[in-house]
Amino acid sequence: MRTHLHVDLTSRTITKAEIRGDDLARAGRYLIARTLLESGVARVDPLGPDNPLIFSAGPYAGTNLSNANRLSVGCKSPLTGGIKEANTGGTFAVALGQLALAGLTLHGCCDEWVVIRITKEGDITFTSAEPYLGKGTFEVAAMLHEAYGKKVSIAQCGPVGERLGLLGGISFSDREGRPARLAARGGVGAVMGSKKVKAIVVDLTKIPELHDRAKVMASTKDYAAKLSEQAPVKAMKERGTAMVGDFTNYVGGMPVRNFSAGQLVDPKVEPLKVGGDYIRERNMGRGGNPSHACMPGCVIQCSNEYVDENGKELVSPLEYETLGLLGTNCGLDDPDDIARLNYICNDLGIDTIETGATMGVLMEAGQGAFGDVGFVAQALADIGAGNERGRLLAQGTARVGEHYGVRRVPVIKKQAISAYDPRVIEVTGVSMMTTAQGADHTTGNLPMMDTKDKSVAEVVEASITAQINAAIADSLGLCVFGRSVTDTNRQLLAEAVNACHGTSIDPEFFLEIGRETLRLEHRFNQEAGFLTADDELPRFFLDEALPPTNKVARFHAEEVGRHMAGLFG
Repeated sequence: MRTHLHVDLTSRTITKAEIRGDDLARAGRYLIARTLLESGVARVDPLGPDNPLIFSAGPYAGTNLSNANRLSVGCKSPLTGGIKEANTGGTFAVALGQLALAGLTLHGCCDEWVVIRITKEGDITFTSAEPYLGKGTFEVAAMLHEAYGKKVSIAQCGPVGERLGLLGGISFSDREGRPARLAARGGVGAVMGSKKVKAIVVDLTKIPELHDRAKVMASTKDYAAKLSEQAPVKAMKERGTAMVGDFTNYVGGMPVRNFSAGQLVDPKVEPLKVGGDYIRERNMGRGGNPSHACMPGCVIQCSNEYVDENGKELVSPLEYETLGLLGTNCGLDDPDDIARLNYICNDLGIDTIETGATMGVLMEAGQGAFGDVGFVAQALADIGAGNERGRLLAQGTARVGEHYGVRRVPVIKKQAISAYDPRVIEVTGVSMMTTAQGADHTTGNLPMMDTKDKSVAEVVEASITAQINAAIADSLGLCVFGRSVTDTNRQLLAEAVNACHGTSIDPEFFLEIGRETLRLEHRFNQEAGFLTADDELPRFFLDEALPPTNKVARFHAEEVGRHMAGLFG
């Protein structure tokens, strides 16, 4: 059994719901979709008190099962107006699992800013957050650790989220206590800000009581061994997520200068400075750490600790999506510059994907020049200061593009497209079109599938499979980078859940969880007023050929929707 805490912020009271049996594995993204739909949240004001903010850990939370301590954060998105599950690593799900907590939901809103404290003894308290307001996430984390010690995990609303900026994510502690793991997308930080919850501080303690500890440890060892045999896992550990940039640049699907080109450099002529090989060599040459685990027990270790020429840390982690959107999409090609901007974003608690796309649209509007790192730094300073310009920019790509009358705005459902150009990387493009989450590659990423000879039906079918598998991972608290094993070893997953909780789950259980999650999310968005037309790519993807492949997008929402209909019934 585990407990889900329902926190009524208006009255500052706690209700505890016991979670038992198979429901312990109906967690994460599935739980968020089911709860939000059944609660009638689809038509509420996303920044009003009736929009709950859900934190849900998976059934393995608190154990050392590799990459199985992801956390799902969900609500109605103030950025898209649809459903949102934002996913993060770090130690917060670990802390919840160690206290036998399945998660918590924030209901209503406080009359003044608070810090919520959850201790290993079971005490839950509210204290004033006044000393922490307006400060960057790193300063706040240091202050909270000073107050509560090192053996805690922290979730916090950054200064942009405090002001209800839609770039705002929720910042979580990594293993070293950095507030650098973000549930970044969809404006979830603005929802936390609307509730006047500055931070949630949870004790870290020890692995919780398990139904069969020996079997859990055996599953942990078996899973780690299978992961370590995988070539993609080995490559990710060596070169991090930046290695994806080497691929997308090679095939011409990288976002460059507001998605106006698909290749930053010709790989036959010069190395890609924002790619995995280049960054690894530079970072190791300076004494940096190219392989870092964001959560305890993870053997993939795709994160890094990136340092400057003097060996001083610039940021951790420096990852592909940031290199793509905040980097090449803005015409930037020096990892040091991008790392410094990345750190500023982390300190503000904002989504680097949405922020980078917003900067690209600003440059497209003539407000700054592509490649001007100083322009981006000043824009971030305005966002941090919360001045008039900064508050506009904090509303994200779609709204900034509308304000400046920009034609080329790379969004779907008002959320910025991730670092995969849909004209070239087609399965991921279809996933970003059709997911209820807004343009989000993690809902069904399949960048390396060659689709040049594939029909619409074949590409959509590949996307559906990828989306189901992603929904399974997100509902179990699993990192998607373990899917080379988890997609084909569901018996292992079932045995691990059963060993943790004494359940009798079989592998088919997971497939239904994945399918049902997508159905529930689709129904939520329908109730929120979304139509098939909202799945359409921005027009420029369909009209403008992308150098160097000169491809245009060949899929339209209506046709794709017909092929998706069987999934949604």
